[in-house]
Amino acid sequence: AKKFPLVWLDQVIAANLGELFPGMTIKETHPFHVTRDSDLAIRELEAEDLLESVEEGVRQRRFGSVVRLMVTDEMPGSMLEILSTNLELEPREIFRSRGVLGWSRLMHIYKLDRPDLKDKPFVPCTPASVKNDEDEDIFASIRRQKNILLHHPFDSFQPVVDFVRRAAHDPDVLAIKMTLYRVGRNSPIVEALLEAMENGKQVAVLVELKARFDEESNIEWARALEREGVHVVYGLVGLKIHCKTLMVVRREGEMIRRYVHLATGNYNVVTAHLYTDLGLLTCDEDIAADATDLFNYLTGYSAKSEYRQLLVAPVTLRNELEELVLAEIERHRDAGNGRLIFKMNALVDPHIIRLLYRASQEGVQVDLIVRGICCLRPGIAGVSDNIRVRSVVGRFLEHSRVYYFDNGGDEKIYAGSADLMPRNIDRRVEVLFPVCTSVLRDEVRRVLFLYLEDNTKGREMRSDGTYVQQAPTGPLVNAQEILMQRRPASGN
Repeated sequence: AKKFPLVWLDQVIAANLGELFPGMTIKETHPFHVTRDSDLAIRELEAEDLLESVEEGVRQRRFGSVVRLMVTDEMPGSMLEILSTNLELEPREIFRSRGVLGWSRLMHIYKLDRPDLKDKPFVPCTPASVKNDEDEDIFASIRRQKNILLHHPFDSFQPVVDFVRRAAHDPDVLAIKMTLYRVGRNSPIVEALLEAMENGKQVAVLVELKARFDEESNIEWARALEREGVHVVYGLVGLKIHCKTLMVVRREGEMIRRYVHLATGNYNVVTAHLYTDLGLLTCDEDIAADATDLFNYLTGYSAKSEYRQLLVAPVTLRNELEELVLAEIERHRDAGNGRLIFKMNALVDPHIIRLLYRASQEGVQVDLIVRGICCLRPGIAGVSDNIRVRSVVGRFLEHSRVYYFDNGGDEKIYAGSADLMPRNIDRRVEVLFPVCTSVLRDEVRRVLFLYLEDNTKGREMRSDGTYVQQAPTGPLVNAQEILMQRRPASGN
């Protein structure tokens, strides 16, 4: 194997400080790491041009107030006092580290030519349901099946890109509407939207300028779209548009049909290879009508207080979720076997947490798959005896949000963009969509149970909030590896 000598940059600097400060005596050196407030303080109601306001906020970000100082254990108190005084920090904002500062720099090592230390390349498959066929285009495939569920990155994201491209060039397509949150650079989807505009389609795009750390990319795309005449909307005052929604309006004979794509993840071809997400392609009339109402709401044409199939924040999602949990509690009282399985990135909302505690106290079995922060504590006697919390951290970043309700055997499953946090439920536009058919519900349920059985990458939370890996009592189960093996590469 090739050998690569490595050295930390701060060690190189420390060893050569005499060159930087000639004529001075270097007594000692100590690295430190500063974290600044990255929030953009934008007064949307007062901003004459939101795009310019966000752009200015991004420029000022590097001057944001310091919220954390990290130093090594070796830094003497006198030097730390100088730093903390000049940075105007309180003791609670200062942290000492026994090791190296800035571990994120290790990501550069991945670029080294050492394939023996890396995962084997994985090529997603293209499901037969959406494979290109000379006799059937993507619209015909959706009409025939009505609902097509994609599970990325195990299923290729290319069908979603092809869906937009086909819409851009199909002479029968009248309009394309979609939301963009984290689209990334060199986006083939945005390029397709520009082509659609050139081909005379009506194109409306809702670009969320306030997507943290993606503001610059989104600003560039917003300007590019506006230059070509696309109707660009920057969202609603006080709300972030976080939902992942795409609608294509197509003329078919004497009728107009709407095709919709709803997803848990962004329209980003890079992260689609790195994150696990679910996406639904559908021509269901109720979902299409809801998507139409949603876009009318987002573009300011009308407000909607009720939706047919979709759960939409901040309008209906909180109440609908709470009613679903309460219904599960009632069914458990009547017949037993109550079961909730929630998979998400974060669980923070106090109202939802109290509701889950209540479900546990009533005897409902609650399984939570929470990749990141979880403010609920499982296994507390009399409070959360029937709640299990686990986190699965594997090769791909777990990003899908899925909410399963046993519903007395008549299962209900929703997936979408919303985590259970106050900001998602109350201060963002989010969408949860139903998994409509029994076949697709079976597929999603199998995936959820696979994550619950993962004894390789899964960790269980204890009642004190710490996590522990359970000793396997049977065969090793790695959920992501199994899902990759179930999708043989198609070569696209």
